[in-house]
Amino acid sequence: MKIGFDAKRAFLNTTGLGNYSRDAIRVLSHFFPENKYFLFTPKEHQGNNVSFLNARANTFTRTPKSFMSVVFKSYWRSKRVVKDLVADKIDLFHGLSHELPLGIEKTDIKTVVSIHDLIFIRYPHLFRAIDRKIYYKKFKSACDRSDKIIAVSNQTKQDIIEFFGIPEEKIVVVYQGCNDVFHHEVSAQIKRDVQKKYNLPEDYILSVGSIEERKNLLTILKTLLELPHQKLVVIGDGKDYKMTCDRFIDTHNLSDRVLFLNGIDSQEMAAVYQNAQMLIYPSIFEGFGIPILEALFSKTPVISSKEGCFVEAGGSYTKYIDPLSVHEMKEAVLDIQHSTDLQNTMISKGFEYAQNFTDRKIATNLFQVYNSLLDV
Repeated sequence: MKIGFDAKRAFLNTTGLGNYSRDAIRVLSHFFPENKYFLFTPKEHQGNNVSFLNARANTFTRTPKSFMSVVFKSYWRSKRVVKDLVADKIDLFHGLSHELPLGIEKTDIKTVVSIHDLIFIRYPHLFRAIDRKIYYKKFKSACDRSDKIIAVSNQTKQDIIEFFGIPEEKIVVVYQGCNDVFHHEVSAQIKRDVQKKYNLPEDYILSVGSIEERKNLLTILKTLLELPHQKLVVIGDGKDYKMTCDRFIDTHNLSDRVLFLNGIDSQEMAAVYQNAQMLIYPSIFEGFGIPILEALFSKTPVISSKEGCFVEAGGSYTKYIDPLSVHEMKEAVLDIQHSTDLQNTMISKGFEYAQNFTDRKIATNLFQVYNSLLDV
């Protein structure tokens, strides 16, 4: 079978959608090596996080070739790429991040599109009006034209049905996984090296994610005021909202208690998770919540939000709170810190729950969707 992917974000995005794209390609090419995987991207970026994409004998990168396609890369990706898909005799094309090229529905190529979230509809104030219009048009068009839709959570599935009017039988929930590096314990030496390299505190709470309003770092900082001497490590970066957080930190003299990290590699990130007391992930809304999985695989207790998809990612032994409540967040932190039994239960049961999201299971579930369209 020849499977094509919209691999732009696999090569060019270092965070959420890029991680999803890379992991999908990685697990499929590993567990179903008999197929050929074609990665269509406007350009390649060679870095540590994407080096594996060209390292396997069954993966093939495709970039624009004609003069017009090279000059107008966005046009190539949104439409002209269909001719290349046909030329490569692709059996099935998977749009990994909300989009499908225009005209593919007029070919014999079967199509799947992954929808991660519809946050721009639920929280329109977080997006510019022009962006909301573009996202709505692209996402709904892809859903209408695809043969199957993959939703990354039941929450996202219900949103697709509610906001786009898509029939339920067209949508399949296939959960995300996380990078394989989080599935294994990092050596004590690497943990010490990372601790020293980044001057990490001996004991710290961890926050992971883009620093934007929806991710809700400010509530963690407010809670820090209620937890004297507690240290916080934040992996992520941002713009306007990060400036708001920086001002809060300066105003309340928290600079010696908050450490920001950005651009660290996957193994270092795994070490930071495994050295942490706990992860706090109080996002207002997500499509899924990969940092929760990364923490569970890292045997790190998790505090997350009550509503939405978070229980799907975190299972029964994550602590769930009102994400905007400083009181609930503080009490959850203290409960974990003051009970070794609770820590051990959250670690062991959380790791057990994480086995629902192993690479093999993710790959198998994705391939079942493909097979349902191709009658293999």
